This record gives sequence, structure tokens and C-alpha cells, in this order.
Amino acid sequence: MNLLVVTPQLPYPPRQGTTIRNYNLIRGLAQRHEVDLLTFLAPGEALTADSPLWTLCRRVAGVNQPERTLRRRALATLTTRTPDMGLRLESPAMHALIASWTQERRYDAVQIEGIELAQYGLAVAGRRRHGRHWPALIFDDHNCEYLLQQRNAFTDLRHPRRWPAAAYSLIQWQKLRHYEAAVMRGADAVVAVSAADRAALQRLGAASSITVVSNGIDVTHYQPLAPAPPPAPTIVFTGKMDYRPNIDAVLWFAQQVLPRILAQAPAARFQIVGMNPHARLDVLRANPAIEITGAVPDTRPYLQRAGVYVIPMRVGGGTRFKALEAMACAAPIVSTTLGVEGIGVRNGQEMLLADTPEEFAIAVLRVLADAAGNGVLRRQLGAQGRRFVETRYAWEAIIPHLENVLITASQ
Repeated sequence: MNLLVVTPQLPYPPRQGTTIRNYNLIRGLAQRHEVDLLTFLAPGEALTADSPLWTLCRRVAGVNQPERTLRRRALATLTTRTPDMGLRLESPAMHALIASWTQERRYDAVQIEGIELAQYGLAVAGRRRHGRHWPALIFDDHNCEYLLQQRNAFTDLRHPRRWPAAAYSLIQWQKLRHYEAAVMRGADAVVAVSAADRAALQRLGAASSITVVSNGIDVTHYQPLAPAPPPAPTIVFTGKMDYRPNIDAVLWFAQQVLPRILAQAPAARFQIVGMNPHARLDVLRANPAIEITGAVPDTRPYLQRAGVYVIPMRVGGGTRFKALEAMACAAPIVSTTLGVEGIGVRNGQEMLLADTPEEFAIAVLRVLADAAGNGVLRRQLGAQGRRFVETRYAWEAIIPHLENVLITASQ
């Protein structure tokens, strides 16, 4: 098949959720299909000559991300029906490239990666109605975005200082409900990353089929240390730290859960590992039990040496790479139920699940105490988590599901 993939960020290097998914989908599809790539470049970013994208793809081109001021965003929020995410990467240069490439080459399918690029898919769908051959349109919805904004709104409404953010999310929630539904009506096939996201998208009345193509993990890249070192009483969280659900998660954990842990395990330390720490996290910097690392060259050493890995998510959706990465490294995990929504793990088997501050603290203390003792629980959770991702979430098992979607939609 001849495929055109359009991504919101340069897929290599794969440093966080979107780029990890996009790079591995491209890498898998390129084994048996011809792939062209159009992508956006962040400020200061470039397509370097040594990027593996040149080997994987037949043709690659990048467009600089457009700049949008807060004033323009606020004005658009009040004056247009299009959600903020649908305007974030609006670029005449990208529209021109997609139009040019689809006219020059007979693609079987155009794959649009995420709601930020939906307008380009809608443009392809619109031109297709004028009679000549146009490729099938595949929309890969990395998150059910209307549901994410709904959860953000309800979480922020609990705190008066967050009411402006809650108002923003309430507006975006309603806009995204209509926008995501319109995008799905224009697509030949829709991809969701979890059964939970598929169910939420189906509630919008999508006419096109929705297939689950979950996020995956490179099980050769993420592995346990052998032999495993004696664990320190270190509690680890990883993620992009300007992402709103991650900010909420670490603030909730640091303020509601960690004091309960330190009361019984005063030597415990909480590491927040990830790029772009938001200013909202500055209130945590004075706490000697908390370390905010910022960007690190490689998160694997933190996962492999964690006394406990925590996923204290209260908002968000999709399939979280952080959970798959930690399980692949055989880290003992404590998560909220929402933190692993759609993954299919079992409480007490692959990880421990807890949803209140008290329950979460008790679960973390249980793992820390086990690590200081015989380590049976730690080894059990680590081994079962590793086995779980090997059998269900290796990219080699996931790519064929996407190929089936592409082949069916293009027939």
C-alpha cells in the first residue's frame, strides 16, 4: 500500500506519548508498505540527516509549527465553534503540501494522527467528493478529547483557584463533542487507543467504524535490570510535566498522599521525572522529600530502580505509555483505576490499584515495606507486569490491527 501519514510532532526521537506512538506505527507499517510522512517541527527542531525516518519513509517533509498568542487563543475560544485543538496547528503551508502530495501520488490511504490535525483530514474528505480518485481517510484519535476536557472541567471545578481553567475546559468539551463527531463522519475509518475511548467516541454517534489499535511498547528497549539492585525507598513518576493531567496527578500525590507515606516511612523520596515542569509544580520544590528532575536523557534507569512507580492520574484517557514502560521494566506499580483505564490489568496481579489518598498511601507503603523485607510482592508484580506487556502490548502484535484497518478502508 501507498500511505501518507501526517503527524503533529516530529516522530523521532520518540520522547513522549504522541511521538512514541507515531514513530512505532510508522516503523511497523514501513516494513511492508510505502510510507510518506508530513510532520510539524517545533521551534529549533530540524529533520537531521541521520534520522531513521529517512530510511523508513520514502519521502519526508516538515512544516514549522505556527505561533499562536494567548490573545488569539482567547479570541478564538469566544468567537468560533472550532475547539482550540483544531486551531493549534492550522497552517496554509501544511494544507498546500497535503494537497500537492495527494495530487502527485496515488495514495491508498491518508492517516491523520490526532485531533490537532483533523482539519487536514476534513479537507481531504471534502476534495474526495469531487469525483477523481482520493485515498481513504483514517483518523487516529490518540485520546477521546471531549471526554478528557469533561474530566478536566469536573476536576478543576473542585478548586476555586482553578475555576478559569474549568471554564475553558467546559467550553472546549462542548466544542470537541461536535468537532470529533464531524471528523468521524468524514473519515472512512477511526482508530481509538482503548476500548474505553472507543465506547466514548461511539456515544457521539459515529457513522464510521471504530477499531482499537492500542499503544504499545518496545519490549527489547524497556527491560528489567538483571540482576536487580536493592531498591531504595524512591517513589517515581514519569511524564511530560506541562501536560495538565500529569500536573494534577503529581500535585494530588504530593499534597494528599505523600504526607501519609512520610509519616510512616520518613526516608521515602518522590521523584518527578519529565520535561518542561510547569510553574504550578514550583510549590513542591521546597519539600526536601521531592525532586523535580526536568528532562532526562533516558527514563529507564528511574523505572528500573524505582522502589515504587506511581500513576496517580485523576483525569485523562487513552492507553498510558507510562504504565506500559514501567511494567516492561518490571517496576512495582501503584495506580489509580483511571490511571490504567483500558489496559486490562488486575488489582493485586500486575499492579496495585487505589483511588483515595488513604488507600494509595497504604498500597505504596505495602510495596516499600516488602522491598525492605523479602521482596516477594515486588518480584511478583514485576514479573507479572512484564509478562503482561510482552503478550499483549508488543508493537509486533499491534501493527497488524492497523494494517487491517487500512486495507479494509481503502478497498
